[in-house]
Amino acid sequence: MSSGTHPQSAADLTDAGVLHGVDDVVELFERWGSVHYDDRVSQLDHALQCASLAERAGAAPHLVVAALLHDIGHLIELDRTDGTIGDLAVDRGHEHVAARALAALFGPEVRMPIELHVEAKRFLCAIEPGYAATLSDGSVRSLATQGGAMTAAEVARFASRPDASDAADVRRWDDAGKVEQLVVAPLAHFVPLLRSLASSAG
Repeated sequence: MSSGTHPQSAADLTDAGVLHGVDDVVELFERWGSVHYDDRVSQLDHALQCASLAERAGAAPHLVVAALLHDIGHLIELDRTDGTIGDLAVDRGHEHVAARALAALFGPEVRMPIELHVEAKRFLCAIEPGYAATLSDGSVRSLATQGGAMTAAEVARFASRPDASDAADVRRWDDAGKVEQLVVAPLAHFVPLLRSLASSAG
């Protein structure tokens, strides 16, 4: 990652369990953002579309950041494997990788919707008729390895969480943020927000 005392690879990051600064987040996007998220958009395009959707919806700042960073675990895995990870739709627990890596930067109001956005997909598949049919091919493939739709007991447990609504919001932006050649704000637009929330997370 960045020079100095910051980690040099995502293997170091996951060993330490943290990203050390917003510059490391930006560098991950610069290094791996051009890798395709699916057949339509890149990792960076997807992140920016999700954050822009959150912003346009009038979401709280912590949710805009969560929307931007919800898939940063994929970028960490790409960095760890020097881009040889293969199909990103294969479940590798990217949501948990992200939550651990962001622990020193952001509070739980950012991290928990990120960590729960995969479970939120399973939740929405269980409670909303037709929701599963709206998922992209990649999301359908990963759903099969993530446990499929929740059981009634799992739905009840998830719905009782105080962060369930935020996680579901991030999930919906995740589902919608896959539009080819959509013009949205650049990463630089969100960096001040990242710095603002990161500086208050400690």
